[in-house]
Amino acid sequence: MLRLFIHTRRHPSAILLLVQLLAMLAYPFIEDTPAGQTAFNVFGIVVLAFTIRMVKRTPGEVRVSVALAIPIIILLLMQIVLGRRDLLPWSSGLEALFYFYAALSLIAYMMDDQRATVDEFYAAGATFTLLAWGFTHLYVLLQELQPGTFAAAVNASAPRTWTELNYLSFALLSSTGIGDVIPLTVRARALASVEMLVGLMYLAAVVARLIGFSTQGKLPARRGSRPAGDSWERD
Repeated sequence: MLRLFIHTRRHPSAILLLVQLLAMLAYPFIEDTPAGQTAFNVFGIVVLAFTIRMVKRTPGEVRVSVALAIPIIILLLMQIVLGRRDLLPWSSGLEALFYFYAALSLIAYMMDDQRATVDEFYAAGATFTLLAWGFTHLYVLLQELQPGTFAAAVNASAPRTWTELNYLSFALLSSTGIGDVIPLTVRARALASVEMLVGLMYLAAVVARLIGFSTQGKLPARRGSRPAGDSWERD
C-alpha cells in the first residue's frame, strides 16, 4: 500500500486516472436513487478537485480551471440542497468546458518535450477519459434541452442516464462502435461525428507520438548497436 502511495505521489496523472475509473465503476450503482444523485454530484466535485490539481503540472492556466470549477460546484450544490434539476443543463455545459480545457492542458503537457515518461502514459489515459467525460456532459446537455435525443435497445423512449451516455461517448471516442445508445437528432449525430474525429486524431497524433518516443531508443539496442548496459535497460 505504501509503495502504491509513493508511486501515485510521483505520478499524479495516475491518481486522476484512478479517480476517474472509480467514478465510472461507482456511478451505475448510485445514479438511480435520490441519495445516489447526491453522491453522484459530490463525487463530481471530488473529480473536479483532482483535475485542477493535475492541471497545475501542465502548461494550462490553473486560474481558468478554477474559474470554471467554482460555478460548477455552486450549481451542483444547488442541485443537491435545493433539488434544482433545471440547473442540470448549465452545470453539464460548464463541466464539458472544464473537462475539455483539462484535456487540452494534459495534451500540451505530453507534447511539451520529446520523450515519453511514465507519468505521460498515465496522462494519456486520463486525457482520453477527460475527453469522453466532456462529450458525455454535452450529450446530457442536448438531452435536457431536447428530450428524445437518444434511444437505446432497452427502454428506448426513456431518458438516457449519465452512465449510458458515458458508454456511448467511450464507444464513439475509441471508434469501437459497440454502443447500443443511438443519437436520433441531427445535432446529436453531428456531435457524435465530431467525437469520432477527435478520438481518431488523439490516438494518431498524441498516443502514437508517445509510443514512438518510448521505442526510438530501444529498437537499435535489440539489433545489437547499443551496449548492454545502456540507460534504458537499467530502468
